[in-house]
Amino acid sequence: MKTNVITISPLATVREALLMMKKSSVKSLVVDKRHSGDAYGLIAYRDVARAVIAEDGDIDLLNVYDIAQKPALQVSQHLEIRYLARLMIQYAVKNVLVIDNNELQGFVSDTDVVSHLIDRASSGR
Repeated sequence: MKTNVITISPLATVREALLMMKKSSVKSLVVDKRHSGDAYGLIAYRDVARAVIAEDGDIDLLNVYDIAQKPALQVSQHLEIRYLARLMIQYAVKNVLVIDNNELQGFVSDTDVVSHLIDRASSGR
């Protein structure tokens, strides 16, 4: 799990999101909650590609909340990795938020899951 998660306001423009992704060298951002009863979201390269390139959207007119995946798939930090992997496959997602007590703890990508499996295979477990 990555704990140094980069977040963005849902009211930010898609241009601002892209610039933040470039500056931070990441391919996705966590979309902040607007209030305590709200859910976190995710915005990734593929969301931008779908909205801007495929649907001819404007990066200055679209806000993050217009194209983000919300609510994003969320799991507890106590969930075993095999169940996490099953959820990711079942819902065809590449990124999952780790939430405890309705607060963001981190972020897990499909690359993190595979890296964990490689580490286990290398150690003989």
